[in-house]
Amino acid sequence: MTDYSSVETNNLSKADTELQEFIIAEKQKAQFHSQVHELNDICWNKCVDKPGAKMDFRTENCLSNCAERFVDVSMLITYRFAQLLQKSIKNM
Repeated sequence: MTDYSSVETNNLSKADTELQEFIIAEKQKAQFHSQVHELNDICWNKCVDKPGAKMDFRTENCLSNCAERFVDVSMLITYRFAQLLQKSIKNM
């Protein structure tokens, strides 16, 4: 005789795990999109004086530098948090 309740529980657990993984992935996508929009807003406000038919060299250079610095700072912050996390795990 098969214990259907344990089979259902295993299937439910697998479904719950898959759902949680999907939700985490979607949250990460949403966070990435939010950061891209923030980057666009910051760099646009900093670099674009007046939109035109063509982007001049100064504006293009400014946007490129702005985006690169934004990524650099994001990576620095991520790296620093990872260091702090490792330090706190070692101290446990």
